[in-house]
Amino acid sequence: MRPWLFILLAAALLAATPPAAARVTRLEITRVEPAFGGRIFGMAGAFERLTGRAQGEVDPKAAANAGIQDIGLAPKNSRGLVEYSAEVEIIRPADSARSNHVLLFDAVNRGNKDAVALYNADVPGPQARINASDDPGDGWLQRSGYTVVYFGWQADLLPGDKRLTLQVPVARNPDGSPLTALIRSELTTLVATSTLNLSSGWFTGMTHASYPVAGVEAAGLLSEGVLPIVDIRPRENAPSMRAMAGQTSFADCSSGTPKPDATKVCMPTGFQPGVLYDLYYRASDPLVLGLGFAVARDLGAFLKAADKDSAGTLNPVVHGKQVKAIISGSSQGGRMIRTLLLLGFNRDEAGQRVFDGALTHASTGLLPLNVRFGQPGRAWAQQVEHFNPGTDFPFAFAHQTDPITGRSQGILDRCAADNTCPRIFDVPTALEFWEGGGSLALTDPVGREDLHEPAELRTFLLASTQHTPAALPLPAAAPFGTCVQQPNPAPHLWTLRALLADLTAWVRDDQPPPPSAVPTIKGGTLVAPDQVRFPIIPATAYGGVERPAMRFVGAYNAVHVLDHGPGFKPGEASGLLTLEPPRQGAAGYPVLVPQVDDDGIDIAGVRSVYQLAPVGTATGWNLFRPGMFAEDGLCTFQGSFVPFAPTRAERRKAGDPRLSIEERYSSGYAYALAMKRSGEILVRKRFMLPEDADRVSAEAERAGGRPAP
Repeated sequence: MRPWLFILLAAALLAATPPAAARVTRLEITRVEPAFGGRIFGMAGAFERLTGRAQGEVDPKAAANAGIQDIGLAPKNSRGLVEYSAEVEIIRPADSARSNHVLLFDAVNRGNKDAVALYNADVPGPQARINASDDPGDGWLQRSGYTVVYFGWQADLLPGDKRLTLQVPVARNPDGSPLTALIRSELTTLVATSTLNLSSGWFTGMTHASYPVAGVEAAGLLSEGVLPIVDIRPRENAPSMRAMAGQTSFADCSSGTPKPDATKVCMPTGFQPGVLYDLYYRASDPLVLGLGFAVARDLGAFLKAADKDSAGTLNPVVHGKQVKAIISGSSQGGRMIRTLLLLGFNRDEAGQRVFDGALTHASTGLLPLNVRFGQPGRAWAQQVEHFNPGTDFPFAFAHQTDPITGRSQGILDRCAADNTCPRIFDVPTALEFWEGGGSLALTDPVGREDLHEPAELRTFLLASTQHTPAALPLPAAAPFGTCVQQPNPAPHLWTLRALLADLTAWVRDDQPPPPSAVPTIKGGTLVAPDQVRFPIIPATAYGGVERPAMRFVGAYNAVHVLDHGPGFKPGEASGLLTLEPPRQGAAGYPVLVPQVDDDGIDIAGVRSVYQLAPVGTATGWNLFRPGMFAEDGLCTFQGSFVPFAPTRAERRKAGDPRLSIEERYSSGYAYALAMKRSGEILVRKRFMLPEDADRVSAEAERAGGRPAP
């Protein structure tokens, strides 16, 4: 080869070489120990627990990272890269040869581990114990051979209760001065108190760090004249009243004497339950929260394919071409996955697919993680945090055109363009349709036609379920928490783990999945809320529990276009929030909900054994009880359960139109037989595992009946 030609080729290769990109530079494992006391899980054997941190760095100039909000304003290391550090825990087979060759990544929910309780039965709570991973219940994930990876991706969490956290830098102005902005924080409390953290929302409480008030002196004292602005509303859509100057201060007055505090607000007269407080203040020091998406991408790519990190530490899990990665997330974790796909973070630095499969549970909408002064721990509801960003078009995975905003978009657009989309199971609960606009993922934006689903997607509605199943036994006397009716205990577990097995077979073995199971406009099972034919259920006292009449008022969480200011990109849930509160557009999106049968149970979707052989009416909605935020407003994230009358005589005495238990099942044996047959139906449809159908059938036979799902 001629010398000049060699030089040109070398130059071309150098020009084509990408700059340093995002990657895990060091996986620091600080502890390796037997998991679960050395318990053996069938053919999978024993497991090990690895705890440590994933240290990574991101090139702010790389195209794959340029969209991370404020990445260019983050401090950089000597190589010009932005660093992060994520807590990681791995539960792996002690003998890698016994792995099922699937890495299950848990997109943790506000730092809390979800996977073990989502897919394993009999896992004891509370959440702190679940996070400790000391008892895997029946150990189905382990018996199946999964390697489970938990990782921190939300940087504004406070440590505690073994939550997994992420450390990212604070963004600064180019001259090094603090970034500040006027922000709004909706505050709520369930008990009267004089002091709240600046981040004390319905979903955040005491677990999230607050952005400090700008103007704090070096000595830690607030400058004179730095005062909070607090607007007070008795309910979501009520006019607000501004607290008088001097009624509030940035201080902790829980001891009686106010002490200046840049992360707390004091109201000596007391913050009251059932009231919304909109706090406006100038905050400083925004975290580069969008790095959480890079963490998921980089850690997934590393554990799935890399031999070792930059320091020479070997990849601690089985990896290679035969290994598949599935990411699973519930609620907030599911919204994180949807937004990760929307923003193109399922493509690694080599252009390869990171996660081969994704299971999103109990989630709709997008996650405003990639936002300056973002508050990703907040969610959506009808009566609280209604204006939280994220409930925006695109609602669906499929590409479509929105006549309201004029945008054409779908969640899978970016990954479809470069062939990096995973195979997806989307598993909403019924509550997401009433309170989260879930129907918008299944229809065109104006609610007239069913949407054709992409080839990579299957959707399974968990019929007649609430966001998270209520624990049994249910409260035996009013008040039933914050709601009018007892909550809905219908479990998600048996369906979820059957679906994870189905998704694994699709991703790993290319076995076709079950068809989607959802309500449809064409089938008449997806309707406007005022078209729901809900039965009239009177006040009852079945089993000695006094229950009020069930009032169906057709309440739902309306979805409108929200204007958060010119710096916000609603189609990407990213940017700056400069208009607080946001301006709500007159145009709204039609929200549809599942149609019900004569018992008030959803007709379409995956009807579990508890809906196929019911003992009561279970719904995806409930109402706040009087004195709690808004009477007749949707009780946040709660469904309802009203049992059937035990006997025909009791039903007639109450005036209940629903058949009684004795009219449905002539004996305990008949009920057990109905449960057995229901399980067999679901096993054939691949919505229940054979071992789970046998277990539920045996439980029904032993009990001779069941007072609640």
